[in-house]
Amino acid sequence: MTTVAECAAKLLSVEGKVALITGAASGIGRGIAIRLAEMGAATVLFDIDQQKGEAVAAELSHQSFKCHFVYGDASSGPDCKRAVEAAAQKFGKIDILCNNAGIAIRKSIDALSEEDWDRAMDVTLKSVFLLSREVIPHMIGGGGGAIINTGSGWGLKGGPQAASYCAAKGGVVNLTRAMAIDYGMHNVRVNCVCPGDVDTPMLRSECAQLGESPDTFMKEAAARPIARVGTPEDVANAVLFLASPMSGWMTGAVLVVDGGGLA
Repeated sequence: MTTVAECAAKLLSVEGKVALITGAASGIGRGIAIRLAEMGAATVLFDIDQQKGEAVAAELSHQSFKCHFVYGDASSGPDCKRAVEAAAQKFGKIDILCNNAGIAIRKSIDALSEEDWDRAMDVTLKSVFLLSREVIPHMIGGGGGAIINTGSGWGLKGGPQAASYCAAKGGVVNLTRAMAIDYGMHNVRVNCVCPGDVDTPMLRSECAQLGESPDTFMKEAAARPIARVGTPEDVANAVLFLASPMSGWMTGAVLVVDGGGLA
């Protein structure tokens, strides 16, 4: 007789799957990599921060998880192609793609340079296109897969002094829907997770850009129905759900994980 725990573990298991995660050196990406590894996936970490990325890979390998780090820029077509080739060569396939790389430039339109705008679009939105373009043929050839894009609550509504970030994340949300329509017939599911404020190095960098104290900001950001700032693990659990068999009939969905901030 199957126990409740065994049933739950089976539904949420990604045992035997191979996951490629961008922006995996810290914050939400690191949390996703750890959670998927814990639940059975071999993980390929792709990040421009070589030192931190290799440290995360060493941490996972030390726990006997299958892991491989690829240094590169997710906004570069050649780097994305190289990362996907490395993942396929190392583990033979790619079942899960987590498009998580992104940057937040906290400026309004009149303060943004063209360079700022292009960088925000390239890292946050263009990277989703580049990685997905390389990975989808592997997934189709393997009978299917799951792509989880990291959007944001500010991809669904506006936010102050964050014009390029809001635009890029809004693009991620609707690109998710378009990809879901195009590739559902191939059993490639594409969903989007939209976090609220999560205590990560990126959020703390936003505080620095705005000249705010991180501690003060965190207290103010906790003014939501679930009265705390999120953790990378909160988002990673939602990503695990979207990558697992439990969400097998979900595609084109936008899953908000923000403690009720948009409620």
